[in-house]
Amino acid sequence: MGTLALAAKITHVPSMYLSELDGPDKDSRKAAIDGHKEISRRMRALGVDTIVVFDTHWLVNSDYHINCRPHAKGTYTSNELPHFISNMPFEVHGNPELGEILARECCDQGVHTLAHVDTTLDPEYGTLVPMRYMNEDQHFKAISVSALCQVHYLNDSARLGWAMRKAIEEHYDGTVAILASGSLSHRFAQNGQAPAFRNKIWSPYLEMLDHQVVRMWEQGEWASFCEMLPEYAAKGHGEGFMHDTAMLLGALGWSDYDQPVEVVTPYFASSGTGQINAIFPVSPQTGAAVPEPQASVVSAMTYGDSRL
Repeated sequence: MGTLALAAKITHVPSMYLSELDGPDKDSRKAAIDGHKEISRRMRALGVDTIVVFDTHWLVNSDYHINCRPHAKGTYTSNELPHFISNMPFEVHGNPELGEILARECCDQGVHTLAHVDTTLDPEYGTLVPMRYMNEDQHFKAISVSALCQVHYLNDSARLGWAMRKAIEEHYDGTVAILASGSLSHRFAQNGQAPAFRNKIWSPYLEMLDHQVVRMWEQGEWASFCEMLPEYAAKGHGEGFMHDTAMLLGALGWSDYDQPVEVVTPYFASSGTGQINAIFPVSPQTGAAVPEPQASVVSAMTYGDSRL
């Protein structure tokens, strides 16, 4: 019935908002903003009606959650970085119908997920920053999915992505895009050193690791990447423990995904972290590999962290 038309891994760095304002950071994130606008242009051309954002700033400690309230509007200040995002106006129109369809199918596939329609919960900035540049005219509906998952297996996040793809194609009458909103390495600069790392990665090791991952994505080495994802998430300080990336790849076929990515905004550094905008072309998912439920790709005990 429905179509997954576009998938992407995107940045949401708060310096994008600073980049709009007069001051020393003016236009410093123009390439990232232009990348968002290009992704928006492509979604419009494909007839997308709703954007599903896997938001690595929505922290949850139990279950998976979907914020699909009909309308959210207000003024946002980041509790993490109030000197970066302060008093930013936002407005998002949601899609309760799609949110409930997604949650129902995820539950049917053994990944317990709750859709929140009648809620005062506002989206986090992993959703609000991209919507500011992709959806400033309210052309799209948008819903958020929790992707800073504290006590969740990466395999379950991949299964969630797979179930959401199934829900879209079998139960939704519309066209959807999914965005994994999060960085690659996410080791912020140590306190007191942030200005020196405004446009640098925290360490040469993390920069090398990130570049290797981008190369694997561009060459379509998905079996190898999926196998290394838990270790990359841990040792590479992946944002949100890389649950957004697991969700994205689950929707695209996991280790059987067969497309090279298209980099829209080349890899860049921000406050010690590694960032990118990249489109993951959507291909048929028939017969795609699906991770087993309630199991880690690599034993969680290997890294001493139940989140893997």
